[in-house]
Amino acid sequence: MEHLDIFNPRDNRYKTPYGAVPSGTTVQFTLHPQRRLGFSHAVITARFEGLENKTVTYPLPWTESQCERDLFSGALPTGDYVGLVWYTATLTGLDGRSMTLGEYQLTVYEGTETVPAWFGEGMCYQIFPDRFFRSRIPDPTGMVGGRRVHQDWNELPDYRPDETGEIRNRDFFGGDLPGVMEKLDYLQGLGVETLYFCPIFEAAENHRYGTADYTQVDPMLGTNEDFSRLCDEAHRRGIRVILDGVFNHTGFVSRYFNGDGFYPGPGAYQSQKSPYFSWFQFTKWPKRYESWWGIYSLPAVNEKSESYRRYLYEGRDSVVRRWLRAGADGWRLDVADELSDELIQGIHAAARAEKPDAVVIGEVWEDGTTKIAYQTRRKHLLGGHCDGLMNYPLRNAILDYFLGGKAEAFVAQMETIRENYPPFAFYSAMNALGTHDTLRILTLLGLESEAKHETRGWRAQYRLSPYQRRHGKERLMAAALLLFAFPGAPTVYYGDEIGIEGFEDPFNRRTYPWGEEDLELLWWFTQLGRLRKAHPALRRGSIRYVAGEGHLLAFIREMEEQRLLAAFNSGERERTLSLECCHATPSILLGNPGVTQEENTLLLRLHPRSGILIQLYTPTDSLERHPSFVNNS
Repeated sequence: MEHLDIFNPRDNRYKTPYGAVPSGTTVQFTLHPQRRLGFSHAVITARFEGLENKTVTYPLPWTESQCERDLFSGALPTGDYVGLVWYTATLTGLDGRSMTLGEYQLTVYEGTETVPAWFGEGMCYQIFPDRFFRSRIPDPTGMVGGRRVHQDWNELPDYRPDETGEIRNRDFFGGDLPGVMEKLDYLQGLGVETLYFCPIFEAAENHRYGTADYTQVDPMLGTNEDFSRLCDEAHRRGIRVILDGVFNHTGFVSRYFNGDGFYPGPGAYQSQKSPYFSWFQFTKWPKRYESWWGIYSLPAVNEKSESYRRYLYEGRDSVVRRWLRAGADGWRLDVADELSDELIQGIHAAARAEKPDAVVIGEVWEDGTTKIAYQTRRKHLLGGHCDGLMNYPLRNAILDYFLGGKAEAFVAQMETIRENYPPFAFYSAMNALGTHDTLRILTLLGLESEAKHETRGWRAQYRLSPYQRRHGKERLMAAALLLFAFPGAPTVYYGDEIGIEGFEDPFNRRTYPWGEEDLELLWWFTQLGRLRKAHPALRRGSIRYVAGEGHLLAFIREMEEQRLLAAFNSGERERTLSLECCHATPSILLGNPGVTQEENTLLLRLHPRSGILIQLYTPTDSLERHPSFVNNS
């Protein structure tokens, strides 16, 4: 940002309230130009996006002089507007000379609704159901999709094309819901407070993202009753359950499209009189139809179909509501940016109607406030749509930082998100280092490459060398600590906590190697889970950066009287962080720094590729701050 000494939108001395504001808020601005510059007038010019790009100019009258600076202050009322306001600040001198600062973004959201806080507080654990744990080897006879079951749990997933040149994802390992129930004590001991399941509904493929029947648990996973029992057992342990809602498309092999005729009733592929015909968009029935990213096996849903909307979210027995009633606590919406705002709003309203503390989390890979899809600025975080999003910007920033980037870039990227997001969305973000759509995090941090130039056969067989694995583990432990110390829900993809390796799908979807865990990593993640559960400052506290330069990154999480410091060194040599006026030795919660105390200064020596978490016993304003950081809490 330019001219931060004149105007800094992230500093309460220049703009208040901080960041995004609820509709109806009057935002106060103050410009601080040096007096010698001779400016005599100032204005804020605001463009209200969507209101025919309505532009309004508000005066910022001179108010006082302070430390050889003139102060120009004024207000911007938001009224009943909801959306993005783009504003500039302009200073003008008596000689006609002017300076314009900006353009800056102000997010104005609908703030009347109370968003459940539970999701962002504790650890979330993502399970790819077919690969977590099986209670028995299933018999696929009679199941949709012509499946094959691996007898050996430790085999590689199929990754070579079949005789038609397709990778059909019809090989299963048989992980099931009773198997998850058997491991609930393990998950509770890890500190898990939310289970997020990749799709569990009947489907032909092992990933189950081509839904065949939204009303039935896939028979290989168990029964609808098994799901409710799982939820009951999870709730008894203080664990909530989130389901994956794939509502942008169904399966070619499904009760609705019925492309292979597996289901007895006519699907849209068999008959234009099918009750599901309006759900799909044919360009030439039945062979040509809209599909997700042109993949024929995933026919896209016509979201404008009234029949589909009634089935999905209207009425007590709709898909969204029936599974919440069966025990689920929320939905994660697959490819949310490809769903219309109207559809997401309907899903959100139905979820809240069924269970007032249900949450809706959207899959969006970019900044959710500025996301444009299909030439439309999306309303994901403006209230009444998504309560939070998958925080891929955080994942990208963490990876960049630990793979050679600078701490300054991490701070800049994350402060942009914090400034743009409403508080409910910032604190309810799904923060993850790895998911079913990304490389295994240990492989990426150890190899430092996606190895796209290598063959799939090479990537299938590759394992990190001892040197790569050691460095990858050190980075993973530090990155995981950053994840758990950051606001939002720290989310662990099954097996990352014990060091599963693998490249892209399906290599990132190997089975969990029970009995072959990396116990050092498991211990580390268990400590992270316990710390997140035990410390309110990590669950809901504010964040304030105290260092962000080169390889050294540090921030404070604080809430009431609790103050925790998270510090990181991504480099290849030792770094030192200095804290002033520490009258009592802090408590080291996790990590192994060198600690030296000299009068009123505490020196923390951070090893290469490491992170620490400590509890401080010192007044907030006694910590040394990097001069470019200010308190926005």
